[in-house]
Amino acid sequence: MILQGKRVALPSAPVVHRRFEEHARATPDAVAVFCAGQQVTYTELDARANRFAHLLLARGHGRGAKVGICLDYSVDMVVAVLGTLKAGAAYVPFDPSYPAARLRLLLGQVPGLALIVVSAATAPLVGPAAVETVGVEELPGRLEGLPTTRPDVPVTGDDVCYAVFTSGSTGTPKVTAVRHEGWFNLLNWLTLEYGLHSGSHNLVVSAFGFDLSQRSLMMPLFCGATQHLMASRNFDAAMAYRMLGRHGIRVVNCASSTLYLLVDWETARGGDALTRLDYVLFGGEPLHVERIADWARREGNGCTLLHQYGVAECTDVATSFDLAGHLPGEHDIAPVGRPAHNTDIHILDERMRGVGVGESGEICISGAGVGAGYLGGTGPESGRFTTVEVDGVPRRLYRTGDRGHVNEAGDLVVAGRMDAQVKVRGMRIDPTDVERALGRLAGVRQAAVVVGRTGSGEAELIAFVVPAGDDLAENDVRARLLEALPRNMVPARFLNIPRIPLSPHGKTDRAALAEEFRKQYADHGTTA
Repeated sequence: MILQGKRVALPSAPVVHRRFEEHARATPDAVAVFCAGQQVTYTELDARANRFAHLLLARGHGRGAKVGICLDYSVDMVVAVLGTLKAGAAYVPFDPSYPAARLRLLLGQVPGLALIVVSAATAPLVGPAAVETVGVEELPGRLEGLPTTRPDVPVTGDDVCYAVFTSGSTGTPKVTAVRHEGWFNLLNWLTLEYGLHSGSHNLVVSAFGFDLSQRSLMMPLFCGATQHLMASRNFDAAMAYRMLGRHGIRVVNCASSTLYLLVDWETARGGDALTRLDYVLFGGEPLHVERIADWARREGNGCTLLHQYGVAECTDVATSFDLAGHLPGEHDIAPVGRPAHNTDIHILDERMRGVGVGESGEICISGAGVGAGYLGGTGPESGRFTTVEVDGVPRRLYRTGDRGHVNEAGDLVVAGRMDAQVKVRGMRIDPTDVERALGRLAGVRQAAVVVGRTGSGEAELIAFVVPAGDDLAENDVRARLLEALPRNMVPARFLNIPRIPLSPHGKTDRAALAEEFRKQYADHGTTA
Protein backbone atom coordinates (compact mmCIF):
# COMPACT_ATOMS: atom_id res chain seq x y z
CA MET A 1 0.00 0.00 0.00
CA ILE A 2 1.40 3.41 -0.97
CA LEU A 3 -0.04 6.81 -0.13
CA GLN A 4 1.45 9.39 -2.47
CA GLY A 5 1.80 13.06 -1.62
CA LYS A 6 1.26 15.79 -4.19
CA ARG A 7 4.30 16.47 -6.37
CA VAL A 8 5.36 20.12 -6.08
CA ALA A 9 8.42 21.58 -7.78
CA LEU A 10 11.10 22.98 -5.45
CA PRO A 11 13.72 25.64 -6.27
CA SER A 12 17.03 24.48 -7.74
CA ALA A 13 18.56 25.27 -4.34
CA PRO A 14 15.86 24.50 -1.73
CA VAL A 15 17.56 26.27 1.18
CA VAL A 16 15.42 27.48 4.09
CA HIS A 17 17.39 30.56 5.13
CA ARG A 18 17.21 31.94 1.58
CA ARG A 19 13.46 32.36 2.06
CA PHE A 20 14.13 34.28 5.28
CA GLU A 21 16.57 36.53 3.38
CA GLU A 22 13.89 37.28 0.79
CA HIS A 23 11.61 38.57 3.55
CA ALA A 24 14.48 40.61 5.02
CA ARG A 25 14.78 42.40 1.67
CA ALA A 26 11.02 42.74 1.04
CA THR A 27 9.88 43.72 4.57
CA PRO A 28 13.03 44.89 6.39
CA ASP A 29 11.18 46.67 9.20
CA ALA A 30 8.79 43.83 10.06
CA VAL A 31 9.37 42.25 13.48
CA ALA A 32 11.12 38.89 13.09
CA VAL A 33 11.57 37.76 16.72
CA PHE A 34 10.06 38.83 20.02
CA CYS A 35 11.31 37.53 23.37
CA ALA A 36 11.03 38.92 26.91
CA GLY A 37 10.27 42.44 25.72
CA GLN A 38 13.13 42.44 23.20
CA GLN A 39 12.40 42.47 19.49
CA VAL A 40 14.44 42.56 16.30
CA THR A 41 13.38 43.35 12.76
CA TYR A 42 14.05 41.17 9.76
CA THR A 43 16.88 43.42 8.57
CA GLU A 44 18.48 43.56 12.04
CA LEU A 45 18.28 39.80 12.46
CA ASP A 46 19.69 39.23 8.98
CA ALA A 47 22.67 41.53 9.64
CA ARG A 48 23.48 39.89 12.99
CA ALA A 49 23.19 36.40 11.51
CA ASN A 50 25.47 37.38 8.62
CA ARG A 51 28.11 38.60 11.05
CA PHE A 52 27.89 35.36 13.04
CA ALA A 53 28.29 33.40 9.79
CA HIS A 54 31.43 35.38 8.92
CA LEU A 55 32.79 34.65 12.40
CA LEU A 56 32.31 30.91 11.87
CA LEU A 57 33.89 31.07 8.41
CA ALA A 58 36.89 32.97 9.74
CA ARG A 59 37.45 30.10 12.17
CA GLY A 60 37.20 27.53 9.39
CA HIS A 61 33.73 26.30 10.34
CA GLY A 62 31.95 26.57 7.01
CA ARG A 63 30.12 24.19 4.74
CA GLY A 64 29.74 20.75 6.29
CA ALA A 65 30.76 21.80 9.81
CA LYS A 66 28.62 20.99 12.84
CA VAL A 67 27.98 23.75 15.38
CA GLY A 68 26.45 22.97 18.76
CA ILE A 69 23.98 25.44 20.29
CA CYS A 70 23.21 25.26 24.01
CA LEU A 71 21.12 28.36 24.66
CA ASP A 72 17.81 29.21 26.22
CA TYR A 73 15.21 30.63 23.85
CA SER A 74 16.35 34.15 22.95
CA VAL A 75 17.14 36.41 20.01
CA ASP A 76 20.76 35.22 20.35
CA MET A 77 19.64 31.64 19.78
CA VAL A 78 17.92 32.56 16.52
CA VAL A 79 21.00 34.54 15.43
CA ALA A 80 23.17 31.48 16.08
CA VAL A 81 20.82 29.17 14.17
CA LEU A 82 20.55 31.44 11.12
CA GLY A 83 24.24 32.34 11.17
CA THR A 84 25.21 28.69 11.25
CA LEU A 85 22.99 27.97 8.25
CA LYS A 86 24.36 30.96 6.34
CA ALA A 87 27.90 29.67 6.87
CA GLY A 88 26.87 26.41 5.20
CA ALA A 89 27.18 24.52 8.48
CA ALA A 90 24.61 22.45 10.38
CA TYR A 91 23.48 23.25 13.91
CA VAL A 92 22.98 20.70 16.68
CA PRO A 93 20.60 21.65 19.54
CA PHE A 94 21.87 20.83 23.03
CA ASP A 95 18.79 21.37 25.14
CA PRO A 96 19.56 23.30 28.37
CA SER A 97 16.48 21.75 29.99
CA TYR A 98 18.41 18.46 30.12
CA PRO A 99 20.55 17.54 33.16
CA ALA A 100 24.26 18.34 32.79
CA ALA A 101 25.21 14.65 32.81
CA ARG A 102 22.87 13.98 29.91
CA LEU A 103 24.22 16.91 27.90
CA ARG A 104 27.82 15.77 28.37
CA LEU A 105 26.83 12.31 27.14
CA LEU A 106 25.22 13.85 24.06
CA LEU A 107 28.29 15.99 23.34
CA GLY A 108 30.28 12.81 22.88
CA GLN A 109 27.80 11.47 20.31
CA VAL A 110 28.48 14.15 17.66
CA PRO A 111 31.51 13.29 15.51
CA GLY A 112 33.59 16.30 14.49
CA LEU A 113 31.68 18.90 16.49
CA ALA A 114 33.36 22.23 15.61
CA LEU A 115 32.31 24.34 18.60
CA ILE A 116 29.38 24.97 20.88
CA VAL A 117 27.62 28.29 21.51
CA VAL A 118 26.71 28.84 25.16
CA SER A 119 25.64 31.57 27.57
CA ALA A 120 26.76 32.27 31.12
CA ALA A 121 23.68 30.35 32.29
CA THR A 122 24.25 27.27 30.10
CA ALA A 123 28.05 27.01 30.01
CA PRO A 124 28.22 25.01 33.30
CA LEU A 125 25.88 22.42 31.76
CA VAL A 126 28.38 21.45 29.05
CA GLY A 127 31.70 22.31 30.66
CA PRO A 128 34.38 21.45 30.65
CA ALA A 129 33.56 20.64 27.02
CA ALA A 130 36.02 18.80 24.81
CA VAL A 131 35.39 21.36 22.07
CA GLU A 132 35.72 25.14 21.92
CA THR A 133 32.88 27.14 23.43
CA VAL A 134 31.77 30.62 22.39
CA GLY A 135 29.77 32.69 24.86
CA VAL A 136 26.98 34.91 23.53
CA GLU A 137 27.90 37.61 26.06
CA GLU A 138 31.24 38.09 24.29
CA LEU A 139 29.78 38.00 20.77
CA PRO A 140 29.07 41.74 20.35
CA GLY A 141 32.78 42.50 20.61
CA ARG A 142 33.77 39.64 18.34
CA LEU A 143 31.19 40.48 15.69
CA GLU A 144 31.93 44.20 15.57
CA GLY A 145 33.53 45.11 12.26
CA LEU A 146 32.52 41.88 10.49
CA PRO A 147 30.48 42.25 7.27
CA THR A 148 26.70 42.52 7.58
CA THR A 149 26.31 41.19 4.04
CA ARG A 150 25.49 37.57 3.23
CA PRO A 151 28.59 35.37 2.96
CA ASP A 152 29.24 33.86 -0.43
CA VAL A 153 28.79 30.21 0.52
CA PRO A 154 27.16 27.74 -1.88
CA VAL A 155 24.55 25.67 -0.04
CA THR A 156 22.54 22.92 -1.75
CA GLY A 157 19.47 20.91 -0.91
CA ASP A 158 21.66 17.89 -0.15
CA ASP A 159 23.64 19.70 2.56
CA VAL A 160 22.77 18.98 6.19
CA CYS A 161 21.02 21.90 7.93
CA TYR A 162 20.55 20.49 11.44
CA ALA A 163 20.91 17.29 13.44
CA VAL A 164 18.84 16.30 16.47
CA PHE A 165 19.08 13.56 19.04
CA THR A 166 16.66 10.67 19.06
CA SER A 167 16.85 7.72 21.44
CA GLY A 168 15.83 5.16 18.82
CA SER A 169 14.66 1.68 19.74
CA THR A 170 17.85 0.88 21.67
CA GLY A 171 17.61 3.84 24.04
CA THR A 172 21.12 4.96 23.05
CA PRO A 173 21.22 8.56 21.79
CA LYS A 174 21.48 8.81 18.01
CA VAL A 175 22.11 11.98 16.04
CA THR A 176 19.92 12.09 12.97
CA ALA A 177 20.82 14.57 10.23
CA VAL A 178 18.24 16.54 8.23
CA ARG A 179 18.91 17.92 4.74
CA HIS A 180 18.02 21.40 3.51
CA GLU A 181 15.75 19.95 0.81
CA GLY A 182 13.67 18.07 3.37
CA TRP A 183 13.33 21.07 5.68
CA PHE A 184 12.47 23.42 2.81
CA ASN A 185 9.93 20.93 1.47
CA LEU A 186 8.25 20.66 4.90
CA LEU A 187 7.98 24.42 5.45
CA ASN A 188 6.94 25.06 1.86
CA TRP A 189 4.16 22.44 2.16
CA LEU A 190 2.88 23.91 5.41
CA THR A 191 2.89 27.41 3.90
CA LEU A 192 1.05 26.39 0.74
CA GLU A 193 -1.31 23.83 2.24
CA TYR A 194 -2.50 26.00 5.13
CA GLY A 195 -2.11 29.47 3.65
CA LEU A 196 0.47 30.70 6.16
CA HIS A 197 1.51 34.33 5.63
CA SER A 198 3.13 37.36 7.24
CA GLY A 199 0.38 37.44 9.88
CA SER A 200 0.84 33.78 10.91
CA HIS A 201 2.69 34.68 14.11
CA ASN A 202 4.02 31.66 16.02
CA LEU A 203 4.68 30.82 19.66
CA VAL A 204 7.29 28.18 20.45
CA VAL A 205 6.12 26.03 23.38
CA SER A 206 8.37 22.95 23.04
CA ALA A 207 11.92 22.42 24.27
CA PHE A 208 14.79 23.31 21.92
CA GLY A 209 16.05 19.73 21.58
CA PHE A 210 12.74 18.42 20.23
CA ASP A 211 12.67 17.79 16.45
CA LEU A 212 9.27 19.52 16.36
CA SER A 213 10.89 22.71 17.69
CA GLN A 214 13.12 23.11 14.65
CA ARG A 215 10.04 23.39 12.45
CA SER A 216 8.36 25.69 14.96
CA LEU A 217 11.43 27.95 15.18
CA MET A 218 11.80 28.52 11.46
CA MET A 219 8.23 28.38 10.15
CA PRO A 220 7.27 32.03 10.84
CA LEU A 221 10.56 33.30 9.41
CA PHE A 222 9.90 31.21 6.30
CA CYS A 223 6.56 32.97 5.69
CA GLY A 224 7.49 36.47 6.89
CA ALA A 225 5.69 36.38 10.26
CA THR A 226 6.89 37.07 13.82
CA GLN A 227 8.46 34.38 15.99
CA HIS A 228 7.52 34.66 19.69
CA LEU A 229 9.72 32.90 22.25
CA MET A 230 8.95 32.22 25.91
CA ALA A 231 11.58 33.31 28.41
CA SER A 232 11.29 30.00 30.24
CA ARG A 233 13.53 26.94 30.03
CA ASN A 234 10.66 24.55 30.71
CA PHE A 235 7.10 24.68 29.45
CA ASP A 236 4.95 27.07 31.48
CA ALA A 237 1.25 26.71 30.62
CA ALA A 238 0.31 29.97 32.36
CA MET A 239 2.97 31.99 30.52
CA ALA A 240 2.15 30.32 27.19
CA TYR A 241 -1.55 31.08 27.54
CA ARG A 242 -0.92 34.72 28.47
CA MET A 243 1.27 35.14 25.38
CA LEU A 244 -1.38 33.59 23.13
CA GLY A 245 -3.82 36.28 24.15
CA ARG A 246 -1.47 39.27 24.26
CA HIS A 247 0.53 38.94 21.07
CA GLY A 248 -1.89 37.94 18.34
CA ILE A 249 -0.44 34.45 18.01
CA ARG A 250 -2.01 32.52 15.13
CA VAL A 251 -0.07 29.21 15.07
CA VAL A 252 1.24 26.77 17.69
CA ASN A 253 3.19 23.54 17.15
CA CYS A 254 3.26 21.13 20.09
CA ALA A 255 3.11 17.57 21.36
CA SER A 256 -0.34 16.13 22.13
CA SER A 257 0.23 16.27 25.91
CA THR A 258 1.09 19.97 25.70
CA LEU A 259 -2.15 20.60 23.83
CA TYR A 260 -4.08 18.91 26.66
CA LEU A 261 -2.53 21.32 29.17
CA LEU A 262 -3.40 24.37 27.07
CA VAL A 263 -6.97 23.13 26.60
CA ASP A 264 -7.27 22.49 30.36
CA TRP A 265 -5.99 26.00 31.12
CA GLU A 266 -8.48 27.63 28.77
CA THR A 267 -11.40 25.46 29.91
CA ALA A 268 -10.77 26.09 33.61
CA ARG A 269 -10.63 29.86 33.12
CA GLY A 270 -13.27 30.30 30.45
CA GLY A 271 -10.84 32.00 28.09
CA ASP A 272 -10.81 32.02 24.31
CA ALA A 273 -7.18 32.66 23.28
CA LEU A 274 -6.76 29.07 22.09
CA THR A 275 -10.02 29.00 20.16
CA ARG A 276 -8.95 32.17 18.31
CA LEU A 277 -5.83 30.55 16.85
CA ASP A 278 -5.77 29.64 13.18
CA TYR A 279 -3.94 26.33 13.71
CA VAL A 280 -2.54 24.01 16.32
CA LEU A 281 -0.25 21.46 14.68
CA PHE A 282 0.33 18.58 17.08
CA GLY A 283 1.36 14.95 17.38
CA GLY A 284 4.43 13.05 18.49
CA GLU A 285 2.57 10.55 20.67
CA PRO A 286 -0.76 8.67 20.68
CA LEU A 287 -3.74 11.03 20.73
CA HIS A 288 -6.43 10.65 23.39
CA VAL A 289 -9.12 12.54 21.52
CA GLU A 290 -11.45 12.47 24.53
CA ARG A 291 -9.13 14.98 26.23
CA ILE A 292 -9.91 17.70 23.71
CA ALA A 293 -13.30 16.71 22.26
CA ASP A 294 -15.50 18.97 24.41
CA TRP A 295 -13.21 21.97 23.88
CA ALA A 296 -13.04 21.33 20.11
CA ARG A 297 -16.85 21.35 19.92
CA ARG A 298 -17.17 24.70 21.74
CA GLU A 299 -19.39 27.16 19.94
CA GLY A 300 -17.29 29.74 18.12
CA ASN A 301 -14.10 27.66 18.22
CA GLY A 302 -12.28 28.67 15.02
CA CYS A 303 -9.04 26.81 15.69
CA THR A 304 -8.15 24.08 13.19
CA LEU A 305 -6.52 21.06 14.85
CA LEU A 306 -4.01 19.32 12.61
CA HIS A 307 -3.14 15.86 13.88
CA GLN A 308 0.24 15.06 12.36
CA TYR A 309 2.65 12.15 12.11
CA GLY A 310 6.35 11.94 11.37
CA VAL A 311 9.78 11.03 12.68
CA ALA A 312 12.95 13.03 13.30
CA GLU A 313 14.80 10.94 10.70
CA CYS A 314 12.42 12.25 8.01
CA THR A 315 12.22 15.96 8.84
CA ASP A 316 9.61 15.72 11.57
CA VAL A 317 6.26 15.64 9.69
CA ALA A 318 5.14 13.25 6.96
CA THR A 319 1.31 13.36 7.15
CA SER A 320 -1.47 15.62 8.45
CA PHE A 321 -5.18 15.24 9.27
CA ASP A 322 -7.77 17.91 10.05
CA LEU A 323 -9.53 16.64 13.16
CA ALA A 324 -12.72 18.41 12.09
CA GLY A 325 -13.23 15.30 9.97
CA HIS A 326 -13.03 12.98 12.98
CA LEU A 327 -15.94 12.34 15.32
CA PRO A 328 -15.08 10.91 18.76
CA GLY A 329 -16.22 7.31 18.92
CA GLU A 330 -16.42 6.97 15.15
CA HIS A 331 -13.00 5.32 15.00
CA ASP A 332 -10.85 3.60 17.60
CA ILE A 333 -7.83 5.72 16.67
CA ALA A 334 -7.80 9.21 15.16
CA PRO A 335 -6.12 9.14 11.72
CA VAL A 336 -2.99 11.14 10.96
CA GLY A 337 -4.06 11.80 7.39
CA ARG A 338 -2.29 12.00 4.06
CA PRO A 339 1.28 12.73 3.03
CA ALA A 340 3.01 16.06 2.73
CA HIS A 341 4.14 17.29 -0.66
CA ASN A 342 6.79 15.11 -2.35
CA THR A 343 6.35 12.44 0.33
CA ASP A 344 5.11 8.85 0.08
CA ILE A 345 3.94 6.51 2.83
CA HIS A 346 4.49 2.78 2.32
CA ILE A 347 2.81 0.10 4.47
CA LEU A 348 5.00 -3.00 4.19
CA ASP A 349 4.93 -6.49 5.65
CA GLU A 350 7.93 -8.25 7.21
CA ARG A 351 9.19 -9.19 3.73
CA MET A 352 9.04 -5.54 2.56
CA ARG A 353 5.98 -6.19 0.40
CA GLY A 354 3.03 -3.83 0.24
CA VAL A 355 -0.18 -4.72 2.08
CA GLY A 356 -3.78 -3.87 1.20
CA VAL A 357 -6.19 -1.26 2.52
CA GLY A 358 -7.00 -1.94 6.17
CA GLU A 359 -4.11 -4.39 6.57
CA SER A 360 -1.44 -3.61 9.15
CA GLY A 361 2.25 -3.33 8.43
CA GLU A 362 5.32 -1.24 9.12
CA ILE A 363 5.03 2.44 8.19
CA CYS A 364 7.87 3.47 5.88
CA ILE A 365 8.57 6.92 4.42
CA SER A 366 10.18 7.92 1.14
CA GLY A 367 10.58 11.22 -0.67
CA ALA A 368 12.13 14.63 -0.12
CA GLY A 369 11.92 14.49 3.67
CA VAL A 370 14.11 11.41 4.17
CA GLY A 371 17.17 12.59 6.07
CA ALA A 372 20.88 12.03 5.57
CA GLY A 373 21.04 9.27 8.19
CA TYR A 374 22.67 9.03 11.60
CA LEU A 375 25.91 10.95 12.11
CA GLY A 376 28.67 8.41 12.53
CA GLY A 377 26.05 5.69 12.47
CA THR A 378 27.35 2.16 12.16
CA GLY A 379 24.90 0.37 14.44
CA PRO A 380 21.79 -1.64 13.54
CA GLU A 381 19.52 1.43 13.48
CA SER A 382 21.37 2.75 10.42
CA GLY A 383 19.84 -0.18 8.54
CA ARG A 384 16.46 1.52 8.82
CA PHE A 385 17.59 3.73 5.93
CA THR A 386 17.29 1.45 2.92
CA THR A 387 16.30 1.32 -0.76
CA VAL A 388 13.27 -0.32 -2.34
CA GLU A 389 12.02 -0.50 -5.90
CA VAL A 390 8.71 1.21 -6.67
CA ASP A 391 7.46 0.68 -10.22
CA GLY A 392 10.96 -0.39 -11.21
CA VAL A 393 12.55 2.79 -9.77
CA PRO A 394 14.80 2.60 -6.69
CA ARG A 395 13.54 4.80 -3.83
CA ARG A 396 15.42 5.70 -0.66
CA LEU A 397 13.19 4.80 2.26
CA TYR A 398 13.15 4.97 6.05
CA ARG A 399 11.60 2.17 8.10
CA THR A 400 9.99 3.91 11.06
CA GLY A 401 9.33 0.89 13.24
CA ASP A 402 5.76 2.14 13.67
CA ARG A 403 2.76 -0.10 13.01
CA GLY A 404 -0.21 1.18 11.03
CA HIS A 405 -2.65 0.85 8.16
CA VAL A 406 -4.52 2.91 5.58
CA ASN A 407 -8.27 3.12 6.21
CA GLU A 408 -11.06 3.06 3.64
CA ALA A 409 -11.00 6.86 3.42
CA GLY A 410 -7.36 6.77 2.35
CA ASP A 411 -5.93 8.17 5.59
CA LEU A 412 -2.99 6.76 7.53
CA VAL A 413 -3.75 5.35 11.00
CA VAL A 414 -0.85 4.75 13.39
CA ALA A 415 -1.52 1.86 15.79
CA GLY A 416 1.71 1.90 17.82
CA ARG A 417 5.30 0.72 17.77
CA MET A 418 6.29 -2.56 16.20
CA ASP A 419 8.56 -3.15 19.19
CA ALA A 420 6.29 -1.67 21.90
CA GLN A 421 4.22 -4.78 22.39
CA VAL A 422 4.87 -6.74 25.55
CA LYS A 423 3.82 -10.28 26.32
CA VAL A 424 1.62 -10.43 29.44
CA ARG A 425 0.48 -13.90 30.50
CA GLY A 426 1.15 -15.19 26.99
CA MET A 427 -0.65 -12.40 25.12
CA ARG A 428 1.05 -9.64 23.12
CA ILE A 429 -0.26 -6.24 24.22
CA ASP A 430 0.47 -2.67 23.17
CA PRO A 431 0.09 -0.41 26.25
CA THR A 432 -1.30 2.41 24.09
CA ASP A 433 -4.34 0.25 23.29
CA VAL A 434 -5.05 0.03 27.02
CA GLU A 435 -4.57 3.79 27.42
CA ARG A 436 -7.16 4.45 24.75
CA ALA A 437 -9.69 2.17 26.47
CA LEU A 438 -9.08 3.84 29.83
CA GLY A 439 -9.51 7.27 28.27
CA ARG A 440 -13.01 6.34 27.13
CA LEU A 441 -14.21 5.49 30.66
CA ALA A 442 -16.43 8.01 32.45
CA GLY A 443 -14.54 9.78 35.21
CA VAL A 444 -11.11 9.26 33.61
CA ARG A 445 -9.54 12.49 32.48
CA GLN A 446 -6.26 11.00 31.27
CA ALA A 447 -4.35 7.75 31.61
CA ALA A 448 -0.90 6.34 30.95
CA VAL A 449 0.21 2.72 31.12
CA VAL A 450 3.72 1.43 31.81
CA VAL A 451 5.12 -2.08 32.01
CA GLY A 452 6.24 -3.41 35.39
CA ARG A 453 7.78 -6.65 36.60
CA THR A 454 6.62 -8.92 39.39
CA GLY A 455 9.06 -10.34 41.90
CA SER A 456 9.38 -13.42 39.69
CA GLY A 457 10.17 -11.31 36.63
CA GLU A 458 6.79 -11.57 34.90
CA ALA A 459 5.56 -8.54 32.98
CA GLU A 460 2.45 -6.74 34.17
CA LEU A 461 0.71 -3.51 33.24
CA ILE A 462 0.47 -0.56 35.63
CA ALA A 463 -2.09 2.16 34.93
CA PHE A 464 -1.78 5.75 36.10
CA VAL A 465 -5.15 7.49 36.04
CA VAL A 466 -5.92 11.20 36.32
CA PRO A 467 -9.52 11.35 37.58
CA ALA A 468 -11.95 13.96 36.30
CA GLY A 469 -13.21 14.46 39.85
CA ASP A 470 -12.72 12.41 43.01
CA ASP A 471 -10.22 9.55 43.07
CA LEU A 472 -11.44 6.46 41.28
CA ALA A 473 -11.77 3.13 43.08
CA GLU A 474 -9.37 0.58 41.64
CA ASN A 475 -11.92 -2.25 41.61
CA ASP A 476 -14.50 -0.06 39.85
CA VAL A 477 -12.08 0.96 37.09
CA ARG A 478 -10.97 -2.65 36.65
CA ALA A 479 -14.56 -3.91 36.42
CA ARG A 480 -15.53 -1.31 33.80
CA LEU A 481 -12.39 -1.94 31.79
CA LEU A 482 -13.17 -5.66 31.71
CA GLU A 483 -16.31 -4.79 29.77
CA ALA A 484 -14.17 -3.42 26.94
CA LEU A 485 -10.93 -5.41 27.05
CA PRO A 486 -9.84 -9.04 27.44
CA ARG A 487 -8.73 -9.88 30.98
CA ASN A 488 -5.07 -10.14 29.89
CA MET A 489 -5.13 -6.51 28.75
CA VAL A 490 -6.45 -5.14 32.05
CA PRO A 491 -3.65 -3.67 34.21
CA ALA A 492 -2.69 -5.37 37.43
CA ARG A 493 -2.61 -2.07 39.35
CA PHE A 494 -4.31 1.33 39.06
CA LEU A 495 -2.89 4.47 40.67
CA ASN A 496 -4.68 7.82 40.93
CA ILE A 497 -2.34 10.74 40.24
CA PRO A 498 -3.10 14.48 39.92
CA ARG A 499 -1.44 14.87 36.52
CA ILE A 500 0.62 12.99 33.94
CA PRO A 501 4.26 14.17 34.12
CA LEU A 502 5.75 15.53 30.91
CA SER A 503 9.28 15.31 29.56
CA PRO A 504 11.03 18.54 28.43
CA HIS A 505 9.69 17.78 24.95
CA GLY A 506 6.10 17.90 26.17
CA LYS A 507 5.45 14.17 25.90
CA THR A 508 4.33 11.74 28.60
CA ASP A 509 7.36 11.03 30.82
CA ARG A 510 7.07 7.28 31.28
CA ALA A 511 10.38 7.06 33.12
CA ALA A 512 9.01 9.45 35.78
CA LEU A 513 5.86 7.34 36.08
CA ALA A 514 7.93 4.18 36.54
CA GLU A 515 9.97 5.92 39.25
CA GLU A 516 6.79 7.03 41.02
CA PHE A 517 5.54 3.46 41.02
CA ARG A 518 8.85 2.18 42.41
CA LYS A 519 8.61 4.66 45.30
CA GLN A 520 5.06 3.62 46.19
CA TYR A 521 5.55 -0.13 45.81
CA ALA A 522 9.17 -0.61 46.85
CA ASP A 523 8.15 -3.19 49.46
CA HIS A 524 5.52 -4.99 47.41
CA GLY A 525 7.80 -7.15 45.26
CA THR A 526 6.90 -5.33 42.04
CA THR A 527 9.09 -3.03 39.94
CA ALA A 528 8.43 -0.82 36.93
